[in-house]
Amino acid sequence: MYTSLKDKLAVVTGGASGIGLACVLQLVRAGAGVISIDRDRNTSHEFPSAAEQVQIDVCDEAVIKTFAEKLRSNRKHVDYLVNCAGIVQSPLPPDELSAELFKRVVAVDLEGTFNSCAAFGSDMALRGTGSIVNIASVAGMRSMPLHAYSPAKAGVISLTECLAAEWGRSGVRVNTISPGYTLTAALRSQIELGNRDPRQLKENSCLGVIIEPDDIANAVLFLLSDYASMITGANLPVDAGWLAAGSWQTFGGVRAVRELAPDLT
Repeated sequence: MYTSLKDKLAVVTGGASGIGLACVLQLVRAGAGVISIDRDRNTSHEFPSAAEQVQIDVCDEAVIKTFAEKLRSNRKHVDYLVNCAGIVQSPLPPDELSAELFKRVVAVDLEGTFNSCAAFGSDMALRGTGSIVNIASVAGMRSMPLHAYSPAKAGVISLTECLAAEWGRSGVRVNTISPGYTLTAALRSQIELGNRDPRQLKENSCLGVIIEPDDIANAVLFLLSDYASMITGANLPVDAGWLAAGSWQTFGGVRAVRELAPDLT
């Protein structure tokens, strides 16, 4: 257990499902009090009873700011913030990507992250302590046919660096995790629509696997904790080696599994 999280208060945006839900579960196990902020409410048995659910759209700056002020007035100070709220898009050419969809993706993925950081991170800075992890994506680090999602996630990476410098002397660490292809409901829907081939997703990574939400949550827990006390402004890819493997495709792909010769087994 990361004992440094015990008896602390964590807010997770997008905590009702996917990576956000995995983070909620891990934080509860680590002893933190957890508030999930999401447009939707998770009514399944998998959501921990120890965590609180608050239905807020992170795009609504005024509402999320009011909620943060309400916590402060009740002497509840947020120690950890994990920004997981986000939406994806289909790989469309620019002429087929509507302005409405572009604005919505940027509003949720980038502006929503900023709204939450501004609402909760500013109080952390005044108190002289806190840790924030923003969830970006490897899509924000490479060229992809995702002309809203990729720029929005690149913006999250840049925003993280800006806030790390803004609040570092005030004791607040701000880091990013850039997941690779993670088996969330959103990715499953893209696979079902035929927009993603799971075999290719596996083949295009060093480890040859698709990432699970818990893999991301484990990295989040590390960056939040005192084990990462000297890490801020960093972008940590948790991608099964997708970034490293990409250029190998021009050479036929990543090496196959090595097997011992029969006489050595």
